[in-house]
Amino acid sequence: NKIAFNRFNMNIDNPIVLKEKLESGLLRLTLNNPQSKNALSEDMISALINSIDAASNDHSIKVIIIGASGSVFCAGHDLKEITEARGGEDSGDRYYKDLFDSCSSLMQLIVNCPKPIIAEVDGVATAAGCQLVASCDLAIASDGSKFATPGVNIGLFCSTPMVALSRNVHKKNAMEMLLTGDMIDCKKAKEIGLINDCVSSNDLSASVVNLAEKIASKSAKTVAIGKKAFYEQAEMSLADAYKYTSEVMKENLLQSDAKEGINAFLEKRTPKWDDE
Repeated sequence: NKIAFNRFNMNIDNPIVLKEKLESGLLRLTLNNPQSKNALSEDMISALINSIDAASNDHSIKVIIIGASGSVFCAGHDLKEITEARGGEDSGDRYYKDLFDSCSSLMQLIVNCPKPIIAEVDGVATAAGCQLVASCDLAIASDGSKFATPGVNIGLFCSTPMVALSRNVHKKNAMEMLLTGDMIDCKKAKEIGLINDCVSSNDLSASVVNLAEKIASKSAKTVAIGKKAFYEQAEMSLADAYKYTSEVMKENLLQSDAKEGINAFLEKRTPKWDDE
């Protein structure tokens, strides 16, 4: 992973992930390798980890948007890299372990990042690309976008994409996608909960920015508390979840932004968040 990070850092003239700071504390990350259908290669994974990790510690960034160049949002892992790795002495065993460990780290980083992350999908998202969409906190797609976990069609079941998919959509919908490998359209993706909304391609960026700005206007500290608690409680029993979130609510109330927010509400004024 360190080698891949260094390759990315040196490739400043044509970065595989473009970074653009927008107004209101938004950061747009654009997958920028359309020739390879924005595949989650070693370099792409490392670049995303690098960018999200840096943004996690940047107080000026409130929300992260992940988009892509070209007609394919992300086609999953780079099958050419995977095939080339078979030529090694261990038939690719070590490479495959490192690849999936690294990709799993990326997906967990997205979930654990204190900043909300929104997928802006304008095209096809398959396999690990679909996993990337499912891992983001929110997702909006254009009406021409399609999604699939087609690994079963080539003898490679989408087992790691299954983790994010099964945590976002109903089990039977997830199993249908995994077992058939069929594409689903934007409307179906919204229906099963894979994405939040389906809009025209012309309206996509504006819709995502509007949503991101609405979230960015809230207390960043409060949003970070809530995002962490959301994912933590989801893995607990009902009793443990209430015990845990009651403690979170208590600690949240002791924060300066909760005091400011409640006072502002009672005084009918706009709150001034202590986000620095």
